[in-house]
Amino acid sequence: MPLLPNRYNERKRLAMKKTLIGSLLLALALPVLAFADGAAIYKAKCAGCHGPDGGGRVPMGKALKVKDLRSDKVQRRTDLELTKVIAGGQGKMSAYGKKLTTAEIQSIIAFIRTLKN
Repeated sequence: MPLLPNRYNERKRLAMKKTLIGSLLLALALPVLAFADGAAIYKAKCAGCHGPDGGGRVPMGKALKVKDLRSDKVQRRTDLELTKVIAGGQGKMSAYGKKLTTAEIQSIIAFIRTLKN
C-alpha cells in the first residue's frame, strides 16, 4: 500500500499545530475575559455596598455592616458557598440568582478572589 505524499502529511501536521495553538490561546484568554466581565458586574451590582476594593468602607456598606470581601473568612469560602450567598442572598443582602446568570456569578467570584488582603 503506497504511503501518502510527504507534502500532505506536512500540511496535516501544520493544520493540527495551528489548531492546538489556537485552542491554547483561547483557553488562556477565557479567564481574562471572565475576570473583565466579573469586574464590570461587581462594579455595577456589588460595589455600592461592598466598595470598589471589597472592604465595605462606603456609607451603605457601613450602614449594613457588610462583610469585608478581602478578609480571610470570606476568601476561605468555597466557590459553591459564595455562589449560594450571591444567588440566594444572606442577611440584608439581596438575592441575585434571578438577576444574574451562573456564568456571571462565577465571574464575580473570580473577581472577588483578586481582592485578597
